[in-house]
Amino acid sequence: MTKFEPVGGAPDPAETAGFTARADEDEVARQLLRPCFARDREILLLAAFDAFERLAAFERIDEGATARCAITPPRWHNLLGRGVRHVLMAHNHPSADPRPSRADIDCTREAAAFLAVLDVDLVDHLIFVESGHFSFRRAQLL
Repeated sequence: MTKFEPVGGAPDPAETAGFTARADEDEVARQLLRPCFARDREILLLAAFDAFERLAAFERIDEGATARCAITPPRWHNLLGRGVRHVLMAHNHPSADPRPSRADIDCTREAAAFLAVLDVDLVDHLIFVESGHFSFRRAQLL
């Protein structure tokens, strides 16, 4: 017997602030974003919408084994050159832990600041796991 409780695995996603269960996901999350993810590696998606909330551009960045998201200037140029007013970022965590890493938080803040200069709104950054997704907006991190 020890004095301390075992550390255990990842927390129950339902207890994570900003988490939405898979059954409660909206159409964009369920039909547009979720099918694009691989189970064995991280993939970053950028969905851009015009002023009427119509999908104007969609970029998939296969991050592979990189620890930091890298959205290069050509990617931003391809995404933003179409009258874009809103951007939605999304990526998956194959680890099944929906909580954002420090790199996720930093990347999101950098993207939001960059887009704000261009008068484009980063509406959210979603982190997908098998059981649902985490929302930076719902967790008040954006």
